[in-house]
Amino acid sequence: MLNLNGKKAFVCGSTQGIGKASAMQLAKLGATVTLVARNEDALKTAVKELPATAGQKHDYIVANFDKPEELKASVEAHLKNDAEFHILVNNTGGPSGGEITQAKPEDFLNTFQRHLICNHTLVQLLMAGMKKNKYGRIINIISTSVKEPIKGLGVSNTIRAAVANWSKTMSFELAPFGITVNNVLPGATETSRITDIVANTAKKSGKSEEQVKNDMLSKIPAGRFAKPEEIAYAVAFLASPEAAYVNGINLPVDGGRMGCL
Repeated sequence: MLNLNGKKAFVCGSTQGIGKASAMQLAKLGATVTLVARNEDALKTAVKELPATAGQKHDYIVANFDKPEELKASVEAHLKNDAEFHILVNNTGGPSGGEITQAKPEDFLNTFQRHLICNHTLVQLLMAGMKKNKYGRIINIISTSVKEPIKGLGVSNTIRAAVANWSKTMSFELAPFGITVNNVLPGATETSRITDIVANTAKKSGKSEEQVKNDMLSKIPAGRFAKPEEIAYAVAFLASPEAAYVNGINLPVDGGRMGCL
């Protein structure tokens, strides 16, 4: 059985969806979790919901991923009292959809900053503690668009690919220190993100939301959307000691939708 007793996890975007499910699963396995998001009221609610059967004292950080310098300052202040983490889950909401030919330059810049720059900032802040403990698990929640670009998500496809290559490059450099770097690629998952995608697609196509949803489901061999907890199970495994030799991979959790290997 997976066991994360004594481990400390830093989980981004953790007041809802995949981020919250991941925090819950890590806490169930014994990890002490620091939640990170911008809404303090939501953080206060979420931190109370985390299991603490191993005597953990969970906490949170209020941070805005649209402002990397503010994120850095908030985390640095936290690290003065809580200097070491073993697990980092990078998870940030995706950008709005749209054709890539209609994207503005600032759409790419803002998304690049929110995803890659913030991820990189957090790794640089937390990796010293991981090196000291000779244990680190950096897990990036990205998208299946890393392997197969998704129509209508031009900016997201572009930046997600950049994050995947950043991650792979970093996996080479950190492996000698007992730190692994892996990506989880969720397929369509029951979150507010999929609700927005369905609504926007319906509006643009003239189809009903039910038709759009059924079209999406028809392409998934499993015949349903993932539950956030199912993505979280993959995160928990990659965070565990048992995954020590799994490094630099893109792990799809998509119900078999993609046609590529």
